Amino acid sequence: MTIPTHWLAVAGFSTLALVAAGCSSSGGSSGSNAGGSGTTVSVQTVSGAKVLVDGSGRSLYFSDQEKMAHKVLCESSACQAIWTPLTVPAGQQPTGPGDVTGVLGTAPRPDGARQVTLNGAPLYTFEFDHSSGQLNGDQQKDSFDGTDFTWDAATVSGAVAPAPASSNPYSGGGGYDY
Repeated sequence: MTIPTHWLAVAGFSTLALVAAGCSSSGGSSGSNAGGSGTTVSVQTVSGAKVLVDGSGRSLYFSDQEKMAHKVLCESSACQAIWTPLTVPAGQQPTGPGDVTGVLGTAPRPDGARQVTLNGAPLYTFEFDHSSGQLNGDQQKDSFDGTDFTWDAATVSGAVAPAPASSNPYSGGGGYDY
């Protein structure tokens, strides 16, 4: 049996489209994923501290409450509208440069996504950091679904970053007037 040439062209084009879609897929998870740098997190000096950033250069944060619990507590859509989880596709392990001395890992999210963690604390970007090099989420306090959160910039070691001197005039309250 001979296969018509136009069917081969259609099959070849379909295969190419599927391969291209697979290469650009984010794995179906919500949240922010690592950029094209080949690493999940990078390091940037912001306000004198070496902080972790995502693939877009946006500062990463963790909450004190999640750090102690070693699990995701920011589950509601209201929380995720302000604090976007950094996720990786299923089966992928997060990576970072050699100066990240904290342990990168993942934690399961209620929606099935895998959220990147640093020393067990889930990592997020902050909606009101509008560009690379901002730390507007550092030391923010807010409450979602009965859980009070205090947010800290993630550093290379996983320790709390020193609060930037007067770079954030809106300290807490969840007003987010940026």
